[in-house]
Amino acid sequence: MFTERQNKVSRLIQKDISDIFTSHGREWFGGAMVTVTVVRISKDLSNAKIYISVFPSEKADSTIEFLNANISKVRFELGNRVRHQLKKVPEIKFYLDDSLDHIDRINELLNG
Repeated sequence: MFTERQNKVSRLIQKDISDIFTSHGREWFGGAMVTVTVVRISKDLSNAKIYISVFPSEKADSTIEFLNANISKVRFELGNRVRHQLKKVPEIKFYLDDSLDHIDRINELLNG
């Protein structure tokens, strides 16, 4: 169960990471569309797991590798945006949210 503070910080990080991806999207991801789907933050607000969805899904692995290799750049940008709301910028890690691929696969199986 998440506290109200965790929920607020998660929404703040999700919004700001989305803005960062919007402003740097073309140079970082080329033609891929990257969406922040969920942010899970630890109770002490020191770690954030950021789940992203990538379209087309063929570019998902390279996108996750790029983001995890450039965490310091993304965290610096995030720090500039949340410096007045948070005392400490949480450590971040990116994960692939492949729930849409699972939904497509289930639909294919159900439709024959």
